[in-house]
Amino acid sequence: MTFVASAGDLGTLPEWDLSDLYPAPDSPELEADLQAADGAAKAFEQAYAGKLAQASGADFGAAIAEYERISQIIYRAMSYAQLLYSGDVSDSERGRFYQGMQERVTEISTHTLFFTLEINRLDDAVLADKLGAPEAARYAPWLRDVRVFRPHQLSDEAEKMLHELHVVGTAAWNRLFDESMARLRFPLGGREVTSAEVLNCLSDKDGAKRKEAAKSLGKVLGDNAPLFALITNTLAKEKEIEDKWRHYDRPQSYRNLSNQVEDGVVDALVAAVKGCFPQLSHRYYALKAKWFGVEVMDYWDRNAPLPDDDDRKYTWDQARDTVLGAYGAFSPELAAVGKRFFDNAWIDAPVRPGKSPGAFAHPTVPSVHPYLLVNFLGKTRDVMTLAHELGHGVHQVLAGVQGPLMADTPLTLAETASVFGEMLTFRAMLNAESSVKSRRIMLASKVEDMINTVVRQVAFYEFESLLHAERRRGELSPDRIGELWMSVQKDSLGPAFRYDEEYRHFWSYIPHFVHSPFYVYAYAFGDCLVNSLYSVYSKGGIPDFPAKYLEMLRAGGTLRHSELLAPFGLDAGNPDFWRQGLDVVIGFIDELEAM
Repeated sequence: MTFVASAGDLGTLPEWDLSDLYPAPDSPELEADLQAADGAAKAFEQAYAGKLAQASGADFGAAIAEYERISQIIYRAMSYAQLLYSGDVSDSERGRFYQGMQERVTEISTHTLFFTLEINRLDDAVLADKLGAPEAARYAPWLRDVRVFRPHQLSDEAEKMLHELHVVGTAAWNRLFDESMARLRFPLGGREVTSAEVLNCLSDKDGAKRKEAAKSLGKVLGDNAPLFALITNTLAKEKEIEDKWRHYDRPQSYRNLSNQVEDGVVDALVAAVKGCFPQLSHRYYALKAKWFGVEVMDYWDRNAPLPDDDDRKYTWDQARDTVLGAYGAFSPELAAVGKRFFDNAWIDAPVRPGKSPGAFAHPTVPSVHPYLLVNFLGKTRDVMTLAHELGHGVHQVLAGVQGPLMADTPLTLAETASVFGEMLTFRAMLNAESSVKSRRIMLASKVEDMINTVVRQVAFYEFESLLHAERRRGELSPDRIGELWMSVQKDSLGPAFRYDEEYRHFWSYIPHFVHSPFYVYAYAFGDCLVNSLYSVYSKGGIPDFPAKYLEMLRAGGTLRHSELLAPFGLDAGNPDFWRQGLDVVIGFIDELEAM
């Protein structure tokens, strides 16, 4: 069935209800939890600090369980503060509350910081003996992940200092970026609009509006480039200092280690994607330019709808039914979990001034439930974004059975369910279309999304790599950062575009560079992984594929990527693995050329 909604008529958009976490910032329940966590953390330190080596396996397991219980209280409180703040990052009172919560939680967790440090000082043989007790054995995957950082651990005093300085270091610079970006307003059509609104106009059907939006975005970002360059330089230098003390080989090493993926696997992914730039982005954008009747497009036409696109709009209800229908066709259980997000106030969908741009899924804690944030404007891409974030949410619900310490997956695997949910939704929407024109438009839109996920994110990774390497030789000017940005953009997107001067400032609105250095390759990792996974599913060679897939999601962070992929006959360490995923995108472009 084809859905078409008139522009501006999106239906009733849901807003989340955070009272499942706490009733209000000044609620007695929140204060009681913080006080309880503080008392428990101090008692925990008194009971176990300096005593782990002598503890029995059962007592060691009990200590981890208590650490987990305290952590869940802290995670719950911080989740509430983060979500409240995301609802309006321009609200100074919410910002004050968020900062205050970070400071209190940091103070509380200082008393538990010793625990993982002391675990990492245990000899392998001593730890193996403790794991003979079932109380401790349950946490073996968590202990495995804690101990990968053993070679990079500093003295207890240094670790405690870094922990306490975080709120006035990285966290403070993150907050400055968020609040600065949220306060920016961009002139557009006689109005002052938010970054979410101006970015949305870059995919508007009206070329004049796209140009106006791009020029406005570039002008305002350029005016603020010195501030964003200062934030970027400071955080990169801070990272360099900590990396040097911790003896990481290169700026990317910490991220790879925390993602439980080997440097060589990431290098193979990046090399495979870069090697396919001509077959992917260069080839597709040359085709798109041909559809527009030109040899070279302006950069603001990169995400433009195709000339014969009917500018379809979806209401919220239609988007919900589309996504849940696709999920249900694959697995009724998957759809049933997803439906809970719509039946309850777990999603925040409207675009509002001050609201965090983009989209995310926040897992909170297993004893509550995740929340989703999207900025829904009714476009096909918004339906895909909803499918993506719902995939995260469903994954987080299913993995919750592992408990607070083992539910979270590394970033590379965290994108699996989200991208798979997107693919399910796309395939369902494509199969429902009978007209060649509509199928071509949908297929082109999907290819663009995949290029944005794979090619663009690898280009972002390359940009970060160049920036962090050069920062080690001194501070970069806004102009120099812009030069690095332009070099990777031209290399990755190909010769089908012309760039005006203001485009060199577009690096500054990407939050991942600030919040999570080198996070971005996880999107490409997840997309290629899912392409390979979906290819196996579509060929029908794996019995009970949906059941195996759900078990993979339930595993949370207990298994590594090699163990999770083994039931599907896949191996990310095999060089052919990444090419198999990229071939899915290349196949879509083949199909478009044939049309």
